[in-house]
Amino acid sequence: MAPVRTFLRFLGLIYFIAFTSFAVQASGLIGSHGILPYGVYLAGMRQSLGRRAYWEIPTVLWLNHSDTALTALWIAGALCALAAIFAWHQRTSLAAALVLWLSLCAVGQDFLSFQWDVLLLEAGFLAVFVDDSPVRVWLYRWLIFRLMIFSGLGKLLSGDRTWRALTAMTYHYHTQPLPTPLAWIMDKLPLAAQKASTLFVFVAEIGAPVLFFAPRRVRHIGAWITILLQLLILTTGNYTFFNFLTIALCAFLFIEPKQIPRTRLHQAVSVGLVAFIGVTSGLLVLDLFTVKPPPGGNAVLHAIAPLRIVNTYGLFTEMTVERPEIIVEGSDDGENWRAYEFPYKPGNVMRAPPIIEPHQPRLDWQMWFAALENYQQNRWFVNFMIRLLEGEPPVLRLLQYNPFPKSPPKYIRARLYLYQFTGFGEKGWWKRQERGLYFPAVSLK
Repeated sequence: MAPVRTFLRFLGLIYFIAFTSFAVQASGLIGSHGILPYGVYLAGMRQSLGRRAYWEIPTVLWLNHSDTALTALWIAGALCALAAIFAWHQRTSLAAALVLWLSLCAVGQDFLSFQWDVLLLEAGFLAVFVDDSPVRVWLYRWLIFRLMIFSGLGKLLSGDRTWRALTAMTYHYHTQPLPTPLAWIMDKLPLAAQKASTLFVFVAEIGAPVLFFAPRRVRHIGAWITILLQLLILTTGNYTFFNFLTIALCAFLFIEPKQIPRTRLHQAVSVGLVAFIGVTSGLLVLDLFTVKPPPGGNAVLHAIAPLRIVNTYGLFTEMTVERPEIIVEGSDDGENWRAYEFPYKPGNVMRAPPIIEPHQPRLDWQMWFAALENYQQNRWFVNFMIRLLEGEPPVLRLLQYNPFPKSPPKYIRARLYLYQFTGFGEKGWWKRQERGLYFPAVSLK
């Protein structure tokens, strides 16, 4: 059990990172004066869904919608995580952390809807039951298998031309949400190296997972290939705790199951877990291949979806080939405009890409997604612009630089630019070209 206990301690550390990283942003993102106030969200869902809202949005915050309750929730989550790290009532602490993280994800809306958020929930759910018995070790192997194989097959099935032509990595380093300085260097690799690295992604995401259920030595090869891919990703991009959690899950590819004394309850729980996860993940596989599920299949997936404990995965199934960036500007007279600066996303072309993982600046991340669409498809962005016009302190604290420190601007707008890494010998880290307005100039009136 020693390797399993070590994993549970590390999982506690991931929970602690998740809770505290979100904590410093919570009031600005979903607090009562934030971009998407969770109290308004809960009230709206209760009005539209009635009692069904309590299942569709499973959160303890139904008991209280205040900013104080939000703060108490993340503090309690962080304390439970610390208890798990120090192995104090470890299973109970992890179960409580699971409930509290689900409670945050349920009300986080756009800001808590990333794949690593639900991966933590799925890994956390299994952690409540895990030991080194064959079935429960296998369940974690099945999770890491699905995580990797879904990502690889999704790239192939999407029909994206860059993945099929093995040119995806020629775009990835400068178009990913938050690259690191090493990404600037990797972006300069010759085409042959970029194609080789793209091919390695397919080997790691489609070939290696097949080895996860092979005999020990072969299985270890699959594990090390997966770990190598995760290390390459985390050194070239800031993906919060995702890569660390994925590497931790690989531990179950090295743990050798043991035949331990099992009670009838232990056996019944194991059978129930296998049946539940087997059926639901099987339905998700059918969905991946766009195969019509058996009767009642969609109903099953819809029923368990709010719990987020069995999920589908697949990052960058379609590669972005350009990097649009939104620059938000304010003005007091409608003629002279000053730009807001975000702490981590590209803005100032002279600023180096950051290294901030395992922290995730969730507003910076959402700005990347918003730039790929229009503001009408991102209602949160409109709310964000309103909060800037109102000069809301919790939202302004999410920014690095507020050009209107004394009072909010009268007008606000956003322009769109295309960003690229500079080349060797060029000044700065980025170069950009303006592409016009993203959001028209507006005022509160």
